[in-house]
Amino acid sequence: MSNLSKLEFLALDISGKSYLSWVLDAEVHLDAMDLVDSIQEKNKASNQNRAKAMIFLRHHLDEGLKMEYLTAKDPLVLWNNLKDRCDRLKLVVLPQAHYD
Repeated sequence: MSNLSKLEFLALDISGKSYLSWVLDAEVHLDAMDLVDSIQEKNKASNQNRAKAMIFLRHHLDEGLKMEYLTAKDPLVLWNNLKDRCDRLKLVVLPQAHYD
């Protein structure tokens, strides 16, 4: 049972600070598991592969993000929602960081 809770890489924090490294790690791992097609536009991934990818992605999310995206059932939708969220944060946080 301890293997079920083991993370391959750090979970995406709700602040989105680690998004860039998280997205690269997630994509590499999904590719290694032959599931990367499930997060690409116009994919032809099977329902089983979509479910596996969704389980993997949700497993690597902060609890707050899991709750926020609880209704997402498609890994592509979750992937795009996280990208939109973190891109918006970058637009707000990055200028402030440069200013500081």
